[in-house]
Amino acid sequence: MKTMDKDYQGKRVILVDDDPDILDIVGFNLKKEGFEVKTAENGREALQVLEGFHADLMILDVMMPEMDGMELCEEVRKNPRFQDTPIAFLTARNEDYSQIAGFEAGADDYIAKPIKPKVLVTRVKALLRRSLHVKPTESAAPKTGIHLDREAFVVLREGEEINLPKKEFELLELLISKPGKVFNREIILNQVWGTDVVVGDRTIDVHIRKLREKIGNKFIKTVKGVGYKIDLNEGE
Repeated sequence: MKTMDKDYQGKRVILVDDDPDILDIVGFNLKKEGFEVKTAENGREALQVLEGFHADLMILDVMMPEMDGMELCEEVRKNPRFQDTPIAFLTARNEDYSQIAGFEAGADDYIAKPIKPKVLVTRVKALLRRSLHVKPTESAAPKTGIHLDREAFVVLREGEEINLPKKEFELLELLISKPGKVFNREIILNQVWGTDVVVGDRTIDVHIRKLREKIGNKFIKTVKGVGYKIDLNEGE
């Protein structure tokens, strides 16, 4: 007889979908693994649930009435209490542009329907494992004037506070962890999105472009055919 994984027993999951069958099937399989599950049928209802049920993870549909999954994800990320809460989209929308939009909204995973319940549970556990991985609360590259405080989820650029979505923050944190080191695309995908998430090179490029728009073009360098690095040299 299979025993539940004690590492995940009691972990709280909010499942948001306007399809009652998805709520029943996915909710049942998560509860069977020991998760505590609350459900909502749209984004507005989910925000109300979140206030009284501090989730360890959220699973969102994209297309929902009143407030869709993208809007919900953005609203959740605006709240400092939930900036580190793993969020996964579970949706039939599998187009590249929809996946990119999901990650830009602040999601950690994008899962296409249909998916076998056991596979979904495995993806959920992988997301929680990554969120439990302890990272330094602060990191900096003094010559760039960039300072990251992970505990407060704040980026300071020469004393100016810059707001970044979760994935942009984690991408910058990775690059700044070893100034001068070239991080190839495979490493970036594994470290920022994880091995269980399928994203394309365009997703990385979009996040790099947005980072450059916010912190400037000067220090994030492209190494053609390889990847990206933080360059501490003053020149372009």
